[in-house]
Amino acid sequence: MVTTTSTRVSPVDPPVAVPIDPGQPLAWVVRGDLTESVHTGHLVASDADGREVLRVGAPEQVMFPRSSIKPVQALAALRTGLDLTSEQIAVGCASHSGEEQHLETVRSILTGAGLSEDDLGNTPDPPLSADAARAWRDAGHAPSALTQNCSGKHALMLAACVHNDWPIDTYLQPDHPLQQAIAATVAELTGEPVRHTAVDGCGAPLLSTTTTGLARAFAVLATAGADSPEGRIAAAMRRHPHLVGGTGRDVTAAMQQVPGLVAKDGAEGVYAAALPDGRAVALKIADGASRPRAVALAAALRVLGEEPDRPWDWARVPVLGHGRPVGQVRPAFGPDAPPSAVTAGSGR
Repeated sequence: MVTTTSTRVSPVDPPVAVPIDPGQPLAWVVRGDLTESVHTGHLVASDADGREVLRVGAPEQVMFPRSSIKPVQALAALRTGLDLTSEQIAVGCASHSGEEQHLETVRSILTGAGLSEDDLGNTPDPPLSADAARAWRDAGHAPSALTQNCSGKHALMLAACVHNDWPIDTYLQPDHPLQQAIAATVAELTGEPVRHTAVDGCGAPLLSTTTTGLARAFAVLATAGADSPEGRIAAAMRRHPHLVGGTGRDVTAAMQQVPGLVAKDGAEGVYAAALPDGRAVALKIADGASRPRAVALAAALRVLGEEPDRPWDWARVPVLGHGRPVGQVRPAFGPDAPPSAVTAGSGR
C-alpha cells in the first residue's frame, strides 16, 4: 500500500486565494464573423540562444506546470541510475490515453522492477481515450490506477525506488528521497526556485515554476547529448510520440509532424515544447482551458520560424454549429492572427 497525505478543506474556510495576472490574449474563438470569446494567458518563445523572441502576458508569473513537467520528473528518476527502454521512458513522460500499448508498456516497467499494478499509488480513473474507456468498461473492468493517464510516471517512480532501495510505500511523500531528487532537478532545469508545492490530480507532489522556466527546461532536454539522461528523455519522446499521448492527441501529432520537436501537454492549459537547436515555447492559458493550447503552440512555433510543408492538422480547432464547422479558434498573435487582432506582447 502507498501512504499518502490529504488535506481536507472546509467549504466555509477556503484557502486564501492569491490573485494572478490573467495575461493577454492568446487565442480568439471566432463563430461566423464574430469573435465570441477570448482566451488570455502567458507565453514565451525563445531562440536557440535562449533570448526571448516573443512574450505574451507575464511568463515570469509563478504557476503549476502540471503534466508538462513529467519529462523533468522522469529525468530525475533516470539520473538515479534507473535503466529503462526507450518505450518505457516515453510512457514515463506521458499523459497517455490508456490504449493497450500504453498499458502493456506500463506493466513492463512494473514487472521489470518486481512490482505489480497494486503498487501504483496514483488515482484510479478510466482511460482518457473514449474508445479505450469503452473497451475497458465493456470488458468488465472498473477505473484503475493502471488506466489513469499518469500510471507511466508512477511506474517509473516506483522502479527508481526499487533500483535505489528506497521505500515504495511512501514514494509520494514530498520528503521521500525520490521526490527530493525531483524537486532539485526541476529547480536546476527551470532555473527557478520551487516556491510552492501542492498535490497533482494523480496524487504526486506538484512543484511550481514559471512559464519561462518551463521553456528553459525543455530547451535543455531538446539540445542534450544523445548519451546523457536528458538526451535519452528527448530521444524517447521523439521516437515514440504515440506513447506520450495517443490516438487523436495533438501532442502526439505535433511531434510526428514537426521534425525533432519534444512536446508535452498539461492540465489547466499548459503546454511546453522545444526543437533540437534549442528554440523553445511554453504557455499557460489563464482560465485553464485546453481548447486553445495547440493553436497557441503552433502560432509560437511559426514565430520561431517553423513553417509546415502542409497545414498542421493538430493545430486546427474548429468551432461547431449544428455539428459542422462554422468558425475556428485562431491565435491572437503571429502570422495567422485575424487582421483586426492586436498583437499581444512584444518581441525583442
